[in-house]
Amino acid sequence: MNIEHKGTETINDLILINNDRIEGYTKALENLRDENDNDLRSLFQHYIQQARQFNAELKPIVAIQGEEPSSGTKMSGKLHRLWLDVKATFTGHDRKSILAECERSEDASKKAYEDALNEVVDFPADVASIIRSQAAQQKDAHNRIRDMRDSAL
Repeated sequence: MNIEHKGTETINDLILINNDRIEGYTKALENLRDENDNDLRSLFQHYIQQARQFNAELKPIVAIQGEEPSSGTKMSGKLHRLWLDVKATFTGHDRKSILAECERSEDASKKAYEDALNEVVDFPADVASIIRSQAAQQKDAHNRIRDMRDSAL
């Protein structure tokens, strides 16, 4: 399972984007005010767990290479969550707005996984398989959030 330094950078980027997903969905949970949004609460908690599981699979790959797995979040994710707070202050905490912000976060995650998929040809088969699987699950999450946003009132 030996990968080059660039490979560990790619995997660390995925770890950071998953940390952003965890923080973003945690913030989205805080912004849910309607009692009828239990479906979103459950879904957001599921995606928090999904991102944690992704990181549990990715961190050992970096550690095996003798490098430190990333911690924290990306600056773009922090700025996005700040924007979510400001927007919620002015527009409220309605379902469609929250889903729109979640979809923007999923767009960033989707892009990170697409970038990683372009590099998996240089990774060992087991690492490439993990990234492909996570990318497929992340794409499903993105599409589900997008579809829910499109159907929200």
